[in-house]
Amino acid sequence: MGTLVCFHAHPDDESISTGGTMARAVAEGHRVVLVVATNGDHGESPDDLAEGESLVDRRRAETALSVAALGVHRLEWLNYADSGMTGWEQNHHERSFLQAPVNEAAGKLAAILREEAADVLTTYDWHGNYGHPDHIKVHTVGHRAAELAGTPAVFESTMNRDAMKRFFDMAREQGEASGPDGEDWDPDAPADDGNPFGTPESELTHMVDVSQYVAAKRASIRCHKSQITDAGFFSSLPDEPFAMAFGTEWYIRVGANHPLREGWLFE
Repeated sequence: MGTLVCFHAHPDDESISTGGTMARAVAEGHRVVLVVATNGDHGESPDDLAEGESLVDRRRAETALSVAALGVHRLEWLNYADSGMTGWEQNHHERSFLQAPVNEAAGKLAAILREEAADVLTTYDWHGNYGHPDHIKVHTVGHRAAELAGTPAVFESTMNRDAMKRFFDMAREQGEASGPDGEDWDPDAPADDGNPFGTPESELTHMVDVSQYVAAKRASIRCHKSQITDAGFFSSLPDEPFAMAFGTEWYIRVGANHPLREGWLFE
């Protein structure tokens, strides 16, 4: 058995991007560790915060429930501030993840990788799936940490842009809303950094079957109740389209030169 460390930018990213992979790894007897870079303090703020409760408090509590739903063995926070979207004032905050020196942040992650003797690390693709500054920083920091720790296998979590187009085309044909905001959504359109969402199918190396774990993934997403726009849309999908959209998770294995095929992170 091995150890999988999943590195994510914000609370709830773990559910949507790698929730099925984490649940499958746990079910197969592997140790699974989640590391979250930021506190998610620029997410949606719910109306029901208790007196003295901050958004950070709520999102940490939601993440604890999420990892329990997935069976994750350890949760760690790097404790950086959320940098916000591209061009936001928060980009320049001295405690933001975006402003953190790469080797400083990578050193924190590498210490966990070494302590866990991690066999596999997941990070994000080169533009963080949709260009969010913190997601791009996760890509950079994750790669550097793997170098520092000597982690043997690095997988970049991403979304299959072509599969998303097929899914949303089908949704439109059935007269259903095709995006979290209820409006027509085009994965080829510019995302936060001006690049399209996700990665073309031709650039992927691994499609991971997590169809047996979509219930755990949905439960994990639903734990992040404060983030109603994204979490609410995904968790409210009927069972069949949810399984179709999330029954496969997509990766680029660093150093692999084969075309997309069904595979697993421990092989």
